Amino acid sequence: MARDGIKGIGAAESTARHIEDLILEGSLRPGEPLLPEREMALRLNVSRPTLRQGMKLLEERGLLVAEPGGARVVAPLATSITDPLIELMSSRGEVVNDYLELRGTLEGMAATLAATRANDVDRDTLRRCAERIDAAHAKADPHDEADADVDLHVAIYEASHNVVLLQIMRALSGMLRRGVFHNREKLYARPEVREVLLTQHRAIFDAVMARDPAAAGGAAEEHMAYTRRVLAEIAAAEARLEISLRRIDGGSLSSRARTRPATGAG
Repeated sequence: MARDGIKGIGAAESTARHIEDLILEGSLRPGEPLLPEREMALRLNVSRPTLRQGMKLLEERGLLVAEPGGARVVAPLATSITDPLIELMSSRGEVVNDYLELRGTLEGMAATLAATRANDVDRDTLRRCAERIDAAHAKADPHDEADADVDLHVAIYEASHNVVLLQIMRALSGMLRRGVFHNREKLYARPEVREVLLTQHRAIFDAVMARDPAAAGGAAEEHMAYTRRVLAEIAAAEARLEISLRRIDGGSLSSRARTRPATGAG
């Protein structure tokens, strides 16, 4: 009996490890639902009790989440940074700039690696993402265009074949989709910015597809530098507008009349 129990635990641990590997390499993505238990057991060639044990281990490790009805999904990406701290950081302009500075370095690295390591499957994915960006741009829909933008960047992270870089950048792109650090749709609401971003994304894509790591890395860094500059300009314009609006009513604290006194001889 004891021996059977040990064997069962070993099989469950092996099953859990296999699923862990799929999560780590990015084959199973955060928030992605898993197959029904019966089908998963068949795919993994294990018994359903063994699968349940393995899934339980992964739930205890925080990698899977059970939903109402018994379905399981891959846990959303988490970091060591708590949600309140993320909210605090996202409210400070200087931290947003630090975030973009970090992304500039990591995006350059990801594009450089992708140009060197992307295989045919990766290149097909990148091609589909580029086509989505073109289609979204043609529709002039800020939401779709911003979403397609993130998908292209994620495809480049995947094509880098560096799992640590992939998981870090997926976490950052997840924050980006939720507008944690800045609202990408503000960028795409400006026609002149949309055109530049389209050209820059095409330059990154073309360099990766041409297997030119120097050009790919340079294009990615240039893209992030431009994004930082435009977002800084948007933030400055918004700050000036807030000041102007406060002046209208004395910052909501003044009792002075807000009408301009008449001028000229009386």
